[in-house]
Amino acid sequence: MSVPNLSVIVITRNEGHQISDCLKSVAFADEWIVVDAGSTDDTREQAAALGARVTRTDDWPGFGRQKNRALDLAQGRWVLSLDADERVSEALAAAIRAAVAPGAAPGEVPTEGPAGYQLSRLSRFCGQWMRHGDWYPDRVTRLFLRGRARFTDDLVHERLDVQGPVGRLPGDLLHETMPTLHDALDKMNRYSSGRALDKVRAGRRGGLGTALAHGVWAFLRAYLLRRGFLDGRLGFVLAVYNAEGTYYRYLKMAFADAAGTKTTI
Repeated sequence: MSVPNLSVIVITRNEGHQISDCLKSVAFADEWIVVDAGSTDDTREQAAALGARVTRTDDWPGFGRQKNRALDLAQGRWVLSLDADERVSEALAAAIRAAVAPGAAPGEVPTEGPAGYQLSRLSRFCGQWMRHGDWYPDRVTRLFLRGRARFTDDLVHERLDVQGPVGRLPGDLLHETMPTLHDALDKMNRYSSGRALDKVRAGRRGGLGTALAHGVWAFLRAYLLRRGFLDGRLGFVLAVYNAEGTYYRYLKMAFADAAGTKTTI
């Protein structure tokens, strides 16, 4: 059996409202892997109907380890990692197809050229595409040669550790995130807790002064230095949102136990 050229991996939990749009945007791939963390909706059924190979897990080890589980199931020479709320634009799809066009013998991993590629992510916040500030261009490394990259074990905001040069592709990765302020605040609480625990495990500590300083800097960077004000009213809201998330992350670090297993606030 021939080796797939491009595998797409997605981790999910209750993503029935958006998994189909995600997978349809990468219909040009050769293989689709979905690792689902116990969804109670029809996420798995929708993914399977679109041709994905679906695996269910009953535990949640964090984003990094869960994505590595999906990666271990992929068979393609190249792997594209997506979140369920992301879609590949037409321009990006064309760039991806060109980047992974077979240039080596089937099953052979190329030794020259980039081992991975950064994509520019364009996110929608409370119904508006945010084209300035901290969120654009939000460059994320998502396309890589299998065997040349692994995800870090972070609970949230995992990184891809690529062994080799990393290039950059044109076109946008569309991110349908946080459609309402309620969604945004809920995500802020969950992610600030996860990042606090990751930092404590790495030997970092937080406190009120540190939280205030980092929060203020996060606002100034997003709103002024990176011109978030050009996104209008929601540009200000997003800068405040980012500052609050940073503030709570460093404050929660002060209340995390020494082992970095939980926070007490």
